[in-house]
Amino acid sequence: MDLSSAAGASTSYAKAVDTYRKAVATAATVTAYAMLARGVARELVPHDLRAAVSWTATLVRRRLGPRPAERRTVIIRRIDEDGRHDSCFADAHAYLATKIDPRTLSRFRLSGVGGGGRGRRNALSMVPGDSMTDVFEGVEFRWTSVISEGGGKISESSLELSFDAEHTDMALGRYVPFITEEVEQARRRDCELKIYMNEGSSWRGIVHHHPATFDTLAMDPELKQSVVADLDRFLKRKEYYRRIGKAWKRGYLLYGPPGTGKSSLVAAMANYLRFNLYDLDLSEVHSNSALQRLLIGMPNRSILVVEDIDCCFSARSREDGKERKTPTAALYGGGDDGDEYYDEDEGDWRDDFSEKLEQQSLTLSGLLNFIDGLWSTSGEERVIVFTTNYKDRLDAALLRPGRMDMHVYMGYCGWDAFKTLAHNYFLIGDHLLFPEIQELISEVEVTPAEVSEMLLRSEDVDAALGGLVEFLVGKKQAVCEGK
Repeated sequence: MDLSSAAGASTSYAKAVDTYRKAVATAATVTAYAMLARGVARELVPHDLRAAVSWTATLVRRRLGPRPAERRTVIIRRIDEDGRHDSCFADAHAYLATKIDPRTLSRFRLSGVGGGGRGRRNALSMVPGDSMTDVFEGVEFRWTSVISEGGGKISESSLELSFDAEHTDMALGRYVPFITEEVEQARRRDCELKIYMNEGSSWRGIVHHHPATFDTLAMDPELKQSVVADLDRFLKRKEYYRRIGKAWKRGYLLYGPPGTGKSSLVAAMANYLRFNLYDLDLSEVHSNSALQRLLIGMPNRSILVVEDIDCCFSARSREDGKERKTPTAALYGGGDDGDEYYDEDEGDWRDDFSEKLEQQSLTLSGLLNFIDGLWSTSGEERVIVFTTNYKDRLDAALLRPGRMDMHVYMGYCGWDAFKTLAHNYFLIGDHLLFPEIQELISEVEVTPAEVSEMLLRSEDVDAALGGLVEFLVGKKQAVCEGK
């Protein structure tokens, strides 16, 4: 560093020190004057005037400063005024049980719910006097468990929900309905499904334990995903169906050769939706009125299944503008009361009595009226499934747009379906025999049921797959000989 640079740095340092000293002196002077003014004010200004000025300053700060948020509290009692258990309390109690974190609470209650055996499970709940916070859409809601003493009565438990007043609409319009929906879905997941069969004009149900799921279903992956997506879309469109003026229902036609998994798909749909199944045997139904009573007796969130629909009514029964009735009522024959007339369509003499019998019998139009007619609005969130082995035999009225919303072809076993079955039975994704099996499956028509039967014959994967190869080779040879 040269001498000129050193001299310049020394001059700058001296100026900075001088500026600092002046600033300190000024601050000290200002502080002294402030203390002097404060002392003079105490001596000259009366106490009452100083108190008034202080009160005014405090009031101004309160007016201009942030105000504490106003709170609202909703009380949910376990027992209502009529002595019945309140469903709102049950829903809130069940919901909070899923939100309690035992690692953050110093104490909590553990209790068993449900029946004995596998149906019994443990649940957590708050101890009376404790609170917890739940966050919904970024807003905090405070829950408190309270025990109140009634006059001469047993202590009553309740839950208190508190929140900022500005979120009242959200709490009552979205948060509480969200809790109800979450608890309802959880109950559907936990409850046992049932399958009902019709006896006369009533339903008889038994527990349904079919293990089929979409993960284990042997069918084309893209088709499977399209069915799942359609079901999901259906569940979310309640307001959409209401807005467009249509009944909240969905119809599926499952068709294909026997053994291709139509019944398994129905079971997988029931397990996925957690809907009970209502298996309608039309041979046990003898009139349209009986059919109406059965279908009206179905609750919401259920699946109506009519298997082999092509066998239930005469094929092409409505092609000529008339229906052929099921053989549950006499079509012709003399009656003791009523005038006879000649029916040109039927080419026979008829009377009023026989006509009334036909009107009382079960008809295809009676079933269709429930699908998309006036009776279709007798329930909500329903799924209707028809199955058939022969789609070409179905009456055109069943295939009309708006009745069966989605047609699902359940075909022969393809390569992806076989891999699903192999994983289901042996938890494998590859094997030395897979290339040969893939080639054979592409050349012969084999149903998933036939493949499953061969895989069930041995618990040894090599033996089972070897037997399947022999079976497929035999089918190929039979086809070649037939040609």
